[in-house]
Amino acid sequence: MTQDSDQVVATDRGRVRGRTEGETTAYRGIPYAASPVGELRFAPPRPCPPWPGIREAGHAGPAVPQGPSRLEAVMGPRTPDWAEDGCLTLNVWAPRAAGADGRPRPVLVWFHGGGFSSGSGGWDWYDGGKLAARGDIVVVTANYRLGPFGYLHLPQIGADNLGCRDQAAVLRWVRDNIAAFGGDPDTVTVGGQSAGAFSALSLATDPATAGLVHRVLLQSGPWGLPPQDPALAAENARAYLRLLGVPGDTDPGPALRALPVEELLAAYGTLAAQLAGQGSIAPAMYPVLGGAGTALAWPDALAAGALDGRPLLIGTTRDEMTAFLGLNPAIRSLDRAGAVGFLARQAPGDGAAERLYQQYADRLPDATPGRIVIAAVTDEQFGAGALEIADHHATAGHPTYVYRFDRAAPGADNPLGACHCGELPFLFGTFDSFRDSPMLGRPDAAARALGDAFADAVAGFVATGVPHGIPAYAPGTPGRVRHFPPAPAGGDPR
Repeated sequence: MTQDSDQVVATDRGRVRGRTEGETTAYRGIPYAASPVGELRFAPPRPCPPWPGIREAGHAGPAVPQGPSRLEAVMGPRTPDWAEDGCLTLNVWAPRAAGADGRPRPVLVWFHGGGFSSGSGGWDWYDGGKLAARGDIVVVTANYRLGPFGYLHLPQIGADNLGCRDQAAVLRWVRDNIAAFGGDPDTVTVGGQSAGAFSALSLATDPATAGLVHRVLLQSGPWGLPPQDPALAAENARAYLRLLGVPGDTDPGPALRALPVEELLAAYGTLAAQLAGQGSIAPAMYPVLGGAGTALAWPDALAAGALDGRPLLIGTTRDEMTAFLGLNPAIRSLDRAGAVGFLARQAPGDGAAERLYQQYADRLPDATPGRIVIAAVTDEQFGAGALEIADHHATAGHPTYVYRFDRAAPGADNPLGACHCGELPFLFGTFDSFRDSPMLGRPDAAARALGDAFADAVAGFVATGVPHGIPAYAPGTPGRVRHFPPAPAGGDPR
């Protein structure tokens, strides 16, 4: 370890000074790539220039350019803090003793969700200090380009899954630099939630990055969402150019790089609204199949053995889709006929939607038609795929662990239940940062104890490959799924 003091660390681009916070030292806002401005907008990430002297790393860098999150009503609002210049940064939390005692710590590289359209690794929601101290591990979070900046499909100008390329650059930075922070580059767990889980599995199975990943943590991945078809991505790119008034028959790169960020975001918001489908979680732009970092859809990658040999911790929340549908008056007011009609998209064919509805109605006898729809779409988009991934991995003999997060915010009339993103304050212990979050409510002592148990499980997995309190999973045995909090006797086993 190269240190000038207990807070100054030498990276391959220059020295950074962190800030001691309790049991950890935090290093925030470290550039891992050059700012994507000017000619580097819509270009693959490039190394950032070295800096002289010591760079103060006491504050996170700005978020990448983005519009408001579509889950603000669930998670709580954020004050816009984005800037194109200086946005490709990462954050490191290391136990204070890391490096000083000569024992490298296991590393968690965690990518935020947000539908490939919003979020920031620097937000206080995802402060890794408590998790790092709890597990005696090093935690890394990072920004990656989002929306049109990350997933506009115009390979002819260099725009080819740029968000995926940013994430790969983060892993390479960890490989080259994390030892200086007391981390072990040969014991790296790559994880994330929602879009971050989708990304983590891609990084773990793509040949260009698979060798940098030793364990995998997948939280609420949208497994029912395949990578975007290249032809559809090209069509959406053409529609985006039309909204911007940029001719598509000549090189659009110079015009796109000259337009103000605000115009690019506004056009993306319009396109997203035009493409939004009822019950769909697909954003307007997201990783494109066959592009950089997304060579295969996850079923094909698993069938090819691309995840073999790595321990896997995977889970969902009980009511994922309430975050997208639970506050919608049209969904809440559905009757049986309307619910069956809604499910016809999911179950086409004569009588298939009716049978699907009845299957969930039998399992949830007290549920309204709207909640039955939400349960069915939750399994379609999240739960079924998570179990398919777990079944495949465990059947092949690889260490596999599965959880389900069941805690709902208090209130008998709370329409969110245990919704998508609901476990995040519990993982990071950042309850105070979610003060205005309807999905959390006001956490009591029991909620905080649940957070301790959940964070212990994840930290244990990062540290040893075995999560604390979660049994090894075996296909066809729902009892091997660890519920947080534990399921009552006779409760829903799934």
